[in-house]
Amino acid sequence: MLACWTDVFIKYMIGECACLRQSKVVPTIERMPKRQRHQLLAKLMEENPFMTDRELTRHLKVSIQTIRLDRMELGIPELRERLKLMAERSYDTVRSLPLHEVIGEIVDLQLDKSGISIFEIREEHVFSRTGIARGHHVFAQANSLAVAIIDNPIALTVTADIRFIRPVKLDEKCIAKAYVRSISGERSKAKVEIFTYVGEEMVFQGDFVIFRSAGEAEKEGGDEHADRH
Repeated sequence: MLACWTDVFIKYMIGECACLRQSKVVPTIERMPKRQRHQLLAKLMEENPFMTDRELTRHLKVSIQTIRLDRMELGIPELRERLKLMAERSYDTVRSLPLHEVIGEIVDLQLDKSGISIFEIREEHVFSRTGIARGHHVFAQANSLAVAIIDNPIALTVTADIRFIRPVKLDEKCIAKAYVRSISGERSKAKVEIFTYVGEEMVFQGDFVIFRSAGEAEKEGGDEHADRH
């Protein structure tokens, strides 16, 4: 009987040792060399200067502290400072409306061509019960950018074909990108396409037709199709 229990105990111990050996075999993620990580970080920032540190951690598989140190070493300022610098370079070009009437912060603008604005969703923009942004705020960002992109002192929205792709939540940053697709009718109307993103996910899309003062267009002159691309 004792020999039987001894055999059971030995088998149990052998099994425990095997489990311990297996538990020590933990797969590890190979760390990217610092130089290579810096190159990739610089490339990501060049492609999308609006990426947050948290989004960068998901791309580079490192801690947020490492991202901040890497940015400092590369001389890349934090997101808020980057937005401020970009805004200072672009605000003086807006012609169609006063800056305080722009919904969001314009950070890049090429009149009659393209533009980008940032809009952070705060407490006053959301439904209190759900924390989801009211749709008219997301639309207002897109609409004001579509107007601001027009190189004319008078620009008004004629029509808007819009689509809300997913709800936007409290503290999310909406990045709206505008593109002038065509200018027609003696340059009195412009078609502007807007895409709004949170991170890399599209949350809103709209096609706007914007009226612009024909008198101003005639003074400017030029070919009706000159701005097509």
